[in-house]
Amino acid sequence: MASGGGHVAALWTEVNRCGQNGDFARALKAVNKILHEAKDDITALHCKVVCLVQNSSFKEALNVMNNYSKLLGNDLVVFEKAYCEYRLNRVESALKTIEAASEQTDKLKELYGQVLYRLERYDECKAVYTDLIRNSQDEYEEERKTNLSAVVAAMSQWGESSPEDLGLSETTYELCYNAACSLIGQGQLTEALNKLKQAEELCRVSFADDTDMTEEDIESELAVIHSQMAYIMQLQGRTEEALQRYNQVIKLNTNVCLSVCLSLPQDQNVFDSKKKVKLTSTDGVEHKLARRQLQAIDFNKALLAMYTNQAEQCRKLASGLQTQNPGQPRPVLVQVAQLCREKQHGKAIEQLQQFAEQHPESASGIKMTMAQLYLTQGHVTKACDILRLIEDFKHKQGMVSALVSMYSHEEDIDSAIEVFSQAIQYYQSQQSGSPTHLALVREAANFKLKHGRKREAISDLEQLWKQNPKDIRMLAQLISAYSVVDADKAKSLSKHLPSPDSMALKVDVEELENSHGATYIRKKAAKPAGDAVPKEQGNVEIKKKRKKKKGKLPKNFDPKATPDPERWLPMRERTYYRGKKKGKKKEQVGKGTQGTTAGGSADLDASKTASSPPTSPRPGSASSSASGAVPPRQQKPATASGATRKKVPQKKKKSGKGGW
Repeated sequence: MASGGGHVAALWTEVNRCGQNGDFARALKAVNKILHEAKDDITALHCKVVCLVQNSSFKEALNVMNNYSKLLGNDLVVFEKAYCEYRLNRVESALKTIEAASEQTDKLKELYGQVLYRLERYDECKAVYTDLIRNSQDEYEEERKTNLSAVVAAMSQWGESSPEDLGLSETTYELCYNAACSLIGQGQLTEALNKLKQAEELCRVSFADDTDMTEEDIESELAVIHSQMAYIMQLQGRTEEALQRYNQVIKLNTNVCLSVCLSLPQDQNVFDSKKKVKLTSTDGVEHKLARRQLQAIDFNKALLAMYTNQAEQCRKLASGLQTQNPGQPRPVLVQVAQLCREKQHGKAIEQLQQFAEQHPESASGIKMTMAQLYLTQGHVTKACDILRLIEDFKHKQGMVSALVSMYSHEEDIDSAIEVFSQAIQYYQSQQSGSPTHLALVREAANFKLKHGRKREAISDLEQLWKQNPKDIRMLAQLISAYSVVDADKAKSLSKHLPSPDSMALKVDVEELENSHGATYIRKKAAKPAGDAVPKEQGNVEIKKKRKKKKGKLPKNFDPKATPDPERWLPMRERTYYRGKKKGKKKEQVGKGTQGTTAGGSADLDASKTASSPPTSPRPGSASSSASGAVPPRQQKPATASGATRKKVPQKKKKSGKGGW
């Protein structure tokens, strides 16, 4: 003790008792009373710093160490200072404090490993934990192995090289979970999913005997495992199952729901996704995620801003991503997509060209995007020129096929043949005689023959025939090509063709024609009458002939009468149609002025019409029979002629009354 006295001694006893009981709040009060008596007591200052750290008052503890740095020195509270800086997310300062320590104790090494992990210096972190596990034996060995497995998982997911298998036992659910994350980074999704199911079982077993853990607490602990399961399902294309798992995790209101924002489903509502992404804006989130995860979140935010027509916000986020990673093509692609939505294709292509020139190592995907933009604008030749500049894919079969198709569309056969020639030369120098090489030669020969370039196809056909002399089809194509160029050579090659007898197929024509499903059967010639063999009476098959039914004739049909030539026309269009006579004989009454009739008075005077000849013969007179005239009612309608005129049917007048 720095100072004597019964009062101070009692206070130190209180500090010791509270420290053993874990009551650091009361211990801090006792330490403050001691410092009130002796301000420069180094032990009391150290105890105060420890009490503040245990109470999570890291800023206050750091202030005490900085204010009394001369008394405390650098080595006495180096661990406490570095730990406070680490917990306040001042990771760089914590690293400097640890490296400046004169002695590296085990607890400093533990903290050093955590700092290196936060700084994503995984190789150094792995070396620190490996050394700790090898040179220490205490109750924290299982935790060190868990931290080491987490480092290996991070290296497999975000590191440039895949880590080696350290042979860590998977006895706890944390170790099993980290092993699953390592498998995800290696692309072994099915094995990772099985490993996560094993981790879930271990987690439930470990908390089964703990009476303080409720079912909700266990589900909250399992949320990390379930979120990784959902991520694997999403990578496997099982979007609906993954989304269901994500929603279950989000309902628990844990920080694990941030993994939902790392890779959003394509068919999800963008406004709903925007609400979920806002969860990443809470305080302290950026310190819990790796740099790659934060970039993925910012990338998704930029995409959401683009899909919700927030152009300025999209540009701002994409520019920030490009500043953080100048060689990363993703931010540039987001900016180009936004420009294309604004119909600024020329500016988009210019920006892609500029990035490809500045970062040639990432130019392959950028040039593919440029070619796609040229194709959308209809510039096929420019798109082909861009694709032929991509060294990584220039000689791939898919790229050769695409270039030949586009050049054929533009009717540029010479350029298409040039693409074939360059690809064949490349594989002939690198993989001569390989299946890919021979397939390209075969396709080139077929393409040249298809477009009438038989002279150019001869070399390809000869190469293929030398590889397989038994290929009769290839030999026939070679002879056909030589027949245009060199007839003598074609004649000499034709000697290698097999004889017609050897090429004839031994097929029974009769059996083939009579087989089930034959579409054509040749009729057999009729046998002579003398060769006919009589069949037994019981086996004779009698085919009944169906009688044709006579058509029905109309009623009152007279076969002697000449049919009406206009019988196929509607009644209104026939020449003898005169319309309906209904209502024509009605007197037109009331159509003149009041008190008069429609006709003149002269028409009603009978005395003026007495001398007019009768319109019809009188009864008993023989004039009608003598003259041979046919009465009007007995006359038949005349046949149609050019002089007759069809009568246009009159339209019915619409009545003003409703109903029928």
